[in-house]
Amino acid sequence: MNDLQESSQLGTELAVDTIDVMVPSSRKGLEVDSVYKKIDSRPILLGIDLKIDPGESVTLLGPSGCGKTTLLRVIAGLERPEAGAVRLGDQTLSDPHSFMPPEKRQIGMVFQDWALFPHLDVAHNVSYGLAKDNEKRETIVENILEMVGLSGLGSRMPSTLSGGEKQRVAIARSLAPQPHVLLLDEPFSNLDTSLRASVRSETRSLLRDLGMTTLFVTHDQEEAFILSDEIAVMDSGVIRQQASPHEIYERPHDLWVAAFIGNANLLPGLAEGTTAQTVLGAIPLAKSAFGPQTLLLRPEQIHLEPGSSAQVKRVEFYGHGCTYWIDFNGTELIVRSTSKPSFTSGETVALTYQGPGVAAYPKESSEKEAR
Repeated sequence: MNDLQESSQLGTELAVDTIDVMVPSSRKGLEVDSVYKKIDSRPILLGIDLKIDPGESVTLLGPSGCGKTTLLRVIAGLERPEAGAVRLGDQTLSDPHSFMPPEKRQIGMVFQDWALFPHLDVAHNVSYGLAKDNEKRETIVENILEMVGLSGLGSRMPSTLSGGEKQRVAIARSLAPQPHVLLLDEPFSNLDTSLRASVRSETRSLLRDLGMTTLFVTHDQEEAFILSDEIAVMDSGVIRQQASPHEIYERPHDLWVAAFIGNANLLPGLAEGTTAQTVLGAIPLAKSAFGPQTLLLRPEQIHLEPGSSAQVKRVEFYGHGCTYWIDFNGTELIVRSTSKPSFTSGETVALTYQGPGVAAYPKESSEKEAR
């Protein structure tokens, strides 16, 4: 089966209606409290706080090297932190006085490269974490393979599988021991673009149907928004903000998060309560503020119309919409439209704001973030 054929079948294959194998009936949440971790004397995690409610899906989103995978390994028990605690429900997995080994934590993990055993067939890969004397071992494997759309492929070797099939074997193996929490480290990064979107959507649906408490790791923002009940934005060993995707996008905690998430137009303004005066005119604020501020305007909130106050520098058309890069008195602004291009490169335009109240940040905090 090639990847395009596989992509078209995923929607019907990933189903749990008739499957007996489920996650434990008592769902548990996960909490990370003030965790510090060094590697080779270099600080990696600098007091991480993270909370995942039972059955919730959270994504760690951040640039490469910010500590996302290290945090996952600390939660799984593959790394021991210098300080702080990790708790699963009311059970402490690690703190300054105790450390539970990974095999006793009831936490499943899907690695970036899937880490399948090349010398074992699919069925033996999936059953690897099950007790040898488990009388339901074969039934569990059959049910899990059916659940992830691989029924009948138990005798296949990993080398004969497509990328999407390998990824689903890795998920099946992690689900077989019935973990309380599932950790996934960049699980879709090795898939072709044509297959990636379908596999991640179906995986998210499967884990939601199972009520699995899940922590994803990714540096792909689109992926984080699709997968998550909440996003934890991570930078240089700290979590700057944990909130719903909508809150992260519309109300970033600080300017670093604002600039990191999506395209951000950061515009100076003078706040006067619920509005701020800017070069684009009066703009409404989400919260009352006074004095010099930096305003966050998303590209879809700026409207273009014929005029002479700015110039179109570049246009990209995507079929479902287009993006303009605008020179506004020496400042570059990004404008997004859901229609076909109305202006071409070199044309002059006027800009107006159209949208709800925006997030504003005091000038002092703006300058601090810049430093």
